[in-house]
Amino acid sequence: NFRDYIKNNLETFSRHQVNENDWRNFESHITYHKHEIDSEDSYINLKEQLNDFDAINGTRSNRLFYLSIGPDFISTISNNIKKSSLAADPKKDRIIIEKPFGHDKNSALELNSLLAETFEEEQIYRIDHYLGKETVQNILAFRFGNIIFEPLWDNNHIESVQITVAEEVGVETRGSFYEGTGALKDMVQNHLLQILCMIAMEPPASLEADEIRDRKVDVLKTIRRITPDKVAHYAVRGQYGKGTINGVEAKGYREENGVADDSNTETFVAAKFYLDNKRWQDVPFYVRTGKKMKEKQSYITIQFKPIPTSTFSHSPHQLSPNKLIINIQPLMDIRLQFMTKKPGLTLKLKPVEMVFDYFACDEDTPEAYENLLLDAIIGDLTLFMRSDQVEEAWDVVKTLQEFWENNKEESFPNYEAGSWGPDEGNALLDRQGHHWD
Repeated sequence: NFRDYIKNNLETFSRHQVNENDWRNFESHITYHKHEIDSEDSYINLKEQLNDFDAINGTRSNRLFYLSIGPDFISTISNNIKKSSLAADPKKDRIIIEKPFGHDKNSALELNSLLAETFEEEQIYRIDHYLGKETVQNILAFRFGNIIFEPLWDNNHIESVQITVAEEVGVETRGSFYEGTGALKDMVQNHLLQILCMIAMEPPASLEADEIRDRKVDVLKTIRRITPDKVAHYAVRGQYGKGTINGVEAKGYREENGVADDSNTETFVAAKFYLDNKRWQDVPFYVRTGKKMKEKQSYITIQFKPIPTSTFSHSPHQLSPNKLIINIQPLMDIRLQFMTKKPGLTLKLKPVEMVFDYFACDEDTPEAYENLLLDAIIGDLTLFMRSDQVEEAWDVVKTLQEFWENNKEESFPNYEAGSWGPDEGNALLDRQGHHWD
């Protein structure tokens, strides 16, 4: 039954047609082991089965333990893996852990300490599927593989950076889970801060995993921490109410199954961060995420500064700032916006775009998890978070998390489903003459 289940999913979701000869060869390697995570005997049985598998194949295989479970179960599994010596080879045995990695900085520290008792850091793969997306990975190639962009990548030329991850869906059947999570922990602490690191990191000396992860940690350490008295100035939270999405009525968050009638959980966050280093001093990094938004969109906007003295300063046609837009999903492209002459007899300007479209180049683009799981199999840690990255990311949002948990937001719900979030999210940028793209 398990083999049939896998085959059906391959036929439904695979990017390639399933070859019957390949499938028959592959299915012979698939087994199903019924496992009880709190039973020591179950781990012993698993070890025996894996040892038999190695004997049949004449080699010690790689072992990947994929934990897509709640953090509360990790301790039990980790301790039993250690007792049974299931992951005794640091070069071949790995553990993959899905987010959330803890629920605050202290729990992340405890979890890292717990895992360190059983695994070497090189064995621990903290997975964030956003880092497996083609467009996110391409940021490194785009920045450091092109001389025309890297010299402009600083506060002398860039005015602001925006990162938006908007979802049309609500919490669906995950209301009870989301009540203990919220948008800050679910999206900002991991996805958005990891994208920010890719945009803001210094050039790595090499493409070695630890070198790239070192540069990301450097970014997280330089993010200016928001003090409790400045939370309202630098961050906005929201919760969706009733509304309309694509012509269909949508219920509010407090009407979802498993959600409290007076819930204080945020489904929207917009925040402004500053990096205190030479490259990015005084450049605002705006991040925004929310559920039940108007459209499903994930993108990055790099807005360049206006020309200080322009030949066209007295022209009746306003110059639009140059922008670089990196679309992550559903579009997958990079767009460079610049000014050019409008065709005709007069010298009038208009904004145009140059577009690199992933789909136009190759429709056969692997999914994020394909990239990440392949990297885990071959032992490449580049796209996975290290312990210090996780801890620093939690530290960045620590004050926001504590302040919002201890202070009820009386205006909830404060944005309609199908909108772009609360008005305060726009005001966050308006104060500096910016607006969301």
